[in-house]
This record gives sequence, structure tokens and C-alpha cells, in this order.
Amino acid sequence: MLNWLNQVFCVTLFNLRTIPERKGAVTAAAVGIAGVVAVFVGVLSIAAGFRAAMSVKGARDVAIVLRSGADTEMTSGLSREETRLVADTPGVARNADGPLLSAELFVIINLPKRATGTDANVPFRGVEKAGLAVRGDIKIVKGRRFEPGKNEVIVGTGAARAFAGVDVGETIRLGQNVWQVVGQFAGGGGSAESELWTDAVVLQGAYGRGDSFQSVYARLTSARAFDEFKRALTSNPRLKVKVERQGDFLAEQSSMLTTFIENFGVFIAAMMALGALFGALNTMYSGIAARTREIATLRALGFGAGPVVISVMLESLALALVGGTVGALAAYLAFDGYKAATINWQTFSQIAFAFAVTPELLVSAILWAVTIGLIGGLFPAIRAARMPIAAALREL
Repeated sequence: MLNWLNQVFCVTLFNLRTIPERKGAVTAAAVGIAGVVAVFVGVLSIAAGFRAAMSVKGARDVAIVLRSGADTEMTSGLSREETRLVADTPGVARNADGPLLSAELFVIINLPKRATGTDANVPFRGVEKAGLAVRGDIKIVKGRRFEPGKNEVIVGTGAARAFAGVDVGETIRLGQNVWQVVGQFAGGGGSAESELWTDAVVLQGAYGRGDSFQSVYARLTSARAFDEFKRALTSNPRLKVKVERQGDFLAEQSSMLTTFIENFGVFIAAMMALGALFGALNTMYSGIAARTREIATLRALGFGAGPVVISVMLESLALALVGGTVGALAAYLAFDGYKAATINWQTFSQIAFAFAVTPELLVSAILWAVTIGLIGGLFPAIRAARMPIAAALREL
């Protein structure tokens, strides 16, 4: 066994030392693999960032109540009386001001993008006094919060970054009203940062919604209280509602786009990987052809076919790891944290988010590179092992 491993080491070292003589083909193969990894990471970092923007960390004790059968807040509708019944349901947390519950209204407005000036759909949300406390991760980072009863708005940091005319101190015309931007808020990187918020009652009047709402957000006494809360609401004959955890609801809202991006990214990477695979095959076949006599000499000296196969595979794997590492590093430097905005097909509104190059994504990309390297080295390795020694020794 020791002798076999020593043969593998010697042949592999010999192969690696000849790489400078084939630097053109080797570089082309490594660059091809690096390109596959960079594209794979770049595209899937969009999905990872979008999913992160639509996730809620540590909010398992926040529930959302919608009209039964509604898939989004836009298709839901609740009366004032129904929101009161939700507020009186067991499991709702309370503070000195009353239940931690916010009946909310959700409309879509148009704002110009900073980068292009073209209009985009942006969520405009009306919340009640407890709206910030219900979510828990909403923090005013500039200016102040809006005053109830006034045409004042606060803007999420993502919306402020992506859209023009919503800086603190500016006024904007939305519908028939002129609104004053009085503050900017952060929401833990979640989807709320892509929205504008105002007083729900003011938004009702501005858009002729009467005394209706579309959703109710409620903070529960604990995450374990969700089942009791849901059971009480869905069994109430005076209500026809659906109840979900906020995190689960937001994940559903992003599922269509994230699935499309992930499938698209894998498809593009697979097409590029096919090209990189042929590049790796060509490189390894060229390397074997250039070392025909040397490999035959080693075989004649007693080196087995197994060490030759393993050595060629290790060379191809090393080439793939170098290319994959370079591609992953380039993708991380280029894409991680890159700010963007895209439309969520399920709500038809813009969501601001940041590309996220996660450790899991980098590991997956390196595995792609390793797979390309192993397949790219397999057939040349078999050819090298099967090479007739006598015929190979006569090669020039």
C-alpha cells in the first residue's frame, strides 16, 4: 500500500511540474472553470439576497391575518369590526397602550428609480400606532416617525436608496395628496425596507378605502401561542380569515421569483459547465499526449496503471480547485452586498435587496468546479493507463 501511494505521489508531482510547459491550455481551462463558478455564484446570490430580504429573523411570534382565500395583502380585505375581533383573540401580546396589533392598508404607488428615472411600483403601507412595536425590528435611523392624522411618511432604507424624491425633508405627491417625508427606517434587511409607511387612517382617506383594511399584524405572547391564536380565529363563526406566521407568509411571497432565479442560474451554469468540461478534457488529453513517452517510461519502470489514473485525476482536480477558488473569490468581491431592486411577481411591487454570496453558495460552487475537474480528468486518465507501453515508447 505504501509503495502504491508513493507511486501516486511521484507521478502526480511529475505531472504538476510539467504544467508550465502547457500554461496556455491550462490557463484556458482554469479560466473556463472560474467563469462557470463566477456566473453560478453571481446569479444565485440574487436569489439568496432576495430570499434574505423577504425573510424575518427572530419573528416567529408575529402573525399576519388575511381574508380567507387571499394569497397577498392586495387581494385581502377586513372590516374595522373584524380587526377588533382579532385584537380580542387570546394569545395577542399587550403593553400599557393596549394590544400589540396593527390593522394595515397596502397600496401600490409609482416612484422614479434613482438610476434610470423610470417609474416603478412601490408598496405604500398604512399602519396603526403599534405597527413599529409589533414587528420589533423597525428602527428610525433618520428623522422621526410620522404623526397620526397627518400626511407624513417614513421611508425604508431600501426604498430611499433605490427611488428618487423620498429623502427626509422632501415632499412627494401621491394620489391627490402631498406628503412630507419625515423619517427613514431600517427593518433588519427585510422587505419592509422597500416600503413607505404612513398612518393607516390617513391612507384610507387618501385612497377612498373607507374604514377597511387588508391585513392585521399581531405580536403574540410567545411563538408557542400561535396555534391557539390561529385556532381561535379560524373557528370564530364571525370571521373568515387565514392566519400565518409573518416569516412563513413572506417566504411564500418570494417563492416564485427565487425559484425562477435559482433554476435559471443552475441552467446557465450547467451550459457554461459543459463548455468548461470540454476545455478541461482538451487540456488533460493534450497533457497526456505531450507526456506519452514519459508515462510509458514510468509504466516500464514498474509504475502501475492505478497510480497513473489517480495522478491524472489529481492534476485535473487541482486545476479545477484553482479555477473554482479564483471564480468564487471574484464573485464574492464583485457581487456580495451589491444593492439592487427587482419586481416581486406575486405582489407586482419593487423589492430593494442586496446580493448575498453565502458560505453555502460558495461551497456549492466549489463542488461544481470539483465535479468538472473529476469528469474532465477521468477519460484522459483512463487513456493514459491503457496506453500500450511499447507503442508509447516509440512516440516522438
